[in-house]
Amino acid sequence: MTQNTRSNYSSTRAVWKGAVNFGLVHIPIGLYSATSSSDTDFNWLDKRTLQPVGYKRINKATGEELKPSEIVKGVEYENGKYVVLTEEEIMAAFPKLTRAIEIEAFIDVDEIPFIYLEKPYYTAPLNGGEKTYALLREALKKSNKVGISRIVIQTKQHLALLIPCGRALILNLLRWGGEIRPFEALNLPPLDPRDAGIKASEIRMALALINEMTQPWDADQFRNSFQDEIHRLLETKIQARDAQALRHEPNVLPSRSGSEVMDLTTLLERSLLGRNERPRKSVSRQEENMPSRAPRNKASQGARRHSSNAATAAQGKFH
Repeated sequence: MTQNTRSNYSSTRAVWKGAVNFGLVHIPIGLYSATSSSDTDFNWLDKRTLQPVGYKRINKATGEELKPSEIVKGVEYENGKYVVLTEEEIMAAFPKLTRAIEIEAFIDVDEIPFIYLEKPYYTAPLNGGEKTYALLREALKKSNKVGISRIVIQTKQHLALLIPCGRALILNLLRWGGEIRPFEALNLPPLDPRDAGIKASEIRMALALINEMTQPWDADQFRNSFQDEIHRLLETKIQARDAQALRHEPNVLPSRSGSEVMDLTTLLERSLLGRNERPRKSVSRQEENMPSRAPRNKASQGARRHSSNAATAAQGKFH
């Protein structure tokens, strides 16, 4: 069975080729996918024959099946009322396809909220652009800045960040400003800790607990457990030739009753006490002799912090 597992290497097939421009500097680059989906694709099958099942274009009101030539595109502007657009009108509204990423501005990396990050791509220099590529990468690192630009991928326009990350420049697609909903209508606690009823001692204990739980980032510790379980289940069924159905009891976490709810101070104290009582991992002589990691500068930390999120994000495919 072919599993959709995360590769140890990035794709070497460019999904876009063009250049990064800022000022008079021109850097030819290729764009490469930086993520791979961990989702399992479930197909619709005929239960009797296991043949794939498709879907038809059906008029929802009459149930009549329509031919592709009988379908037009429209936008609903009122309940049940539509404006019809022709293919020519839609194509005329598409952004002009260019092969350039024009950096419009540079922004401090810490000013970009995580909520705007959508999908990352690797960039790599082409046609002798290695020196100018490295120059832009190092300048962004030392200034703790990122470049804001626009890019058109397969007729769709995107807002994007150019972020230094190790030896690479990451192009991270962003959500547009109008796509993020405001949170003012939500019932959120006040910004001032005193107005939120938080004691200074509780903040100190929370910081101590965070410090105790801090560890180096390792992406392999955070995998899609559902997909791993599905893959194991499929492998078992294939090896058994699906002779019998497997039963799997889900792990159900016990719910807390109202009488078990404790105050914040008690929870923090118990959390710290529990961590302090845990046995420390023994360090081998080999680990003791290993050189410590060099500290990261602020720009590299900020860039890594922002570029690592987008993977999350789920998102449109441009291949």
